[in-house]
Amino acid sequence: MINVAIDGPAGAGKSTVAKGAAAKLGFIYVDTGALYRAVGVYALRKGVDTKDAAGVSAVLPEISVELKFIDGVQHVFLNGEDVSEEIRTPDASMAASNVSAIPSVRSFLFDLQRDIASKNNCIMDGRDIGTVVLPDAQVKIFLTADPEERAMRRYKELIVKDSNVKYDDVLADLKARDYQDSHREIAPLKPADDSVVYNTTGHTLERSVDEVVDIIKEKTNG
Repeated sequence: MINVAIDGPAGAGKSTVAKGAAAKLGFIYVDTGALYRAVGVYALRKGVDTKDAAGVSAVLPEISVELKFIDGVQHVFLNGEDVSEEIRTPDASMAASNVSAIPSVRSFLFDLQRDIASKNNCIMDGRDIGTVVLPDAQVKIFLTADPEERAMRRYKELIVKDSNVKYDDVLADLKARDYQDSHREIAPLKPADDSVVYNTTGHTLERSVDEVVDIIKEKTNG
């Protein structure tokens, strides 16, 4: 199976670019961040502090997370409930960052991610796919962009759902997550030694998708 690992910070366009590239190549797209968001949402629902490793670990046995591909689109199910919309809130985003620093959560989701990769040609995105989850992936790409542009992209997504969202708050949250993700002890966010670093600042989505597809084809002789 051909596995492509795309890592990078929040708002870099990983999921959008990965979806587009997967569609062009006929691969399955796997958003691993959605799995962590689902765990974070469950902890929030239970009133558990998402930074409390013991508290989060205690509720893991109550959690079942599944990825289902419906008409080619990934849906995330938490204990049988489709939470694909709920996991995209700012609270879920920060909760995901918090729980992803907990070793027991990473172990809980690790086997699921690797099992999907072993059975499918896939593009998997996240924070540590090329460094930890799929260290033998044939293609590793570290996708990034300037913080201000990443924040504006996220702001435009959120303002559609909540007119009270402020750009400055989105930028502050993004910078906080960047710091937390890159400084955590367990699997910090960083490019794999053999990854291609691709900066999408100022690029259209179409250009980014095409260039990522070109990188994948070049690396796999496709």
